[in-house]
Amino acid sequence: MVIISASRRTDIPAFYGDWFINRIKEGFAMYRNPMRLTQVFAVSLHPKDVDAIVFWTKNPKNFLDKLKYLEEYTYYFQFTITPYGKDIEPGIPSKDEVIETFIELSNMIGKKRVIWRYDPIIITDKMDLEYHKEKFEELCEKLSPYTQKCIISYVDFYSKAVDELNRINAKDLAAEELYNLFGAMGSIGKKYNLSVETCAEDLPVEELGLKKAHCVDGELILQLKREKDPYWTASFKKDKNQRQACGCVQSIDLGIFNTCKHFCTYCYANFSRNSILKNAKKYDVNSPLLCSRLDLEKDEIRIREKDGSIKLDKEAILKAEANQKELMTQLDFYEYEKISLEDNSNNWLVEKILDYLKKTKQGTLL
Repeated sequence: MVIISASRRTDIPAFYGDWFINRIKEGFAMYRNPMRLTQVFAVSLHPKDVDAIVFWTKNPKNFLDKLKYLEEYTYYFQFTITPYGKDIEPGIPSKDEVIETFIELSNMIGKKRVIWRYDPIIITDKMDLEYHKEKFEELCEKLSPYTQKCIISYVDFYSKAVDELNRINAKDLAAEELYNLFGAMGSIGKKYNLSVETCAEDLPVEELGLKKAHCVDGELILQLKREKDPYWTASFKKDKNQRQACGCVQSIDLGIFNTCKHFCTYCYANFSRNSILKNAKKYDVNSPLLCSRLDLEKDEIRIREKDGSIKLDKEAILKAEANQKELMTQLDFYEYEKISLEDNSNNWLVEKILDYLKKTKQGTLL
């Protein structure tokens, strides 16, 4: 089983909710390895194969009517609400509208499953420490009845975002200043019975009474699963693909960089507006891949499993009879071990991929 992240790389609930629900209905999705774009993974989204889904969003308003398709799944939301205006977050609706959506979502699924993110914190001449303390308390007052936790972090000057951050004269705080800010925000959160946690920060925030966040949270998933099955258990590993200070457990992210149309100044997942608009044109609500098309010549396709993957021989599969036993002989473990039909639980997924490959090939020949 796996945890699905949807998504650190783009706002799926805001812009690609129809695509995601089509993937749920179809039972699988495909995604590219961001470090090796010609490597494409297919992953089962069948409820029996998914431990949980973590949604990351700034505006899930258009996704709320789709939650009915997720009744068999365990899921929760990381929901970002900051005090910034259109100069920094041009694609976000008014804060009043976003707060209304936050409240509606919480009333639908419960406050435990809606985690507020005040993230990232950006300090400028116009938005100093006092500004953030004031705005944070205003939002605490409005949101605390509808959540149990707020995750905070200071802006990272990623190479993709540094020019835009410099344009607004964002400041890189010293550790002591940051420590004092986190302490003040922790005290404010405590007034509203909110657990304040820091995301991927190296500072010793435990001394301030704060916790270090686990945004993809194995403990929370365990709690949510046991609400349905008191005997449910699982072990989760730290996600080695994240920063050292990140507390997240391992997950599979279905998103793709340069596709989020919020156009936030501080974003690490986009590096140019033109790239976003170009990729968005590739959006196909019925495609297994988000904002991308499969290249039968260049792309390597693998079936993703919890602790490994299976490489598919595209040419052999396309030539093979549509026979399960024949198909299974074309599978090759990443450890170069053959897998038998009896041992493979993803027969149906291979058939889905086969069907997609055939349609892709036919489309290429048209």
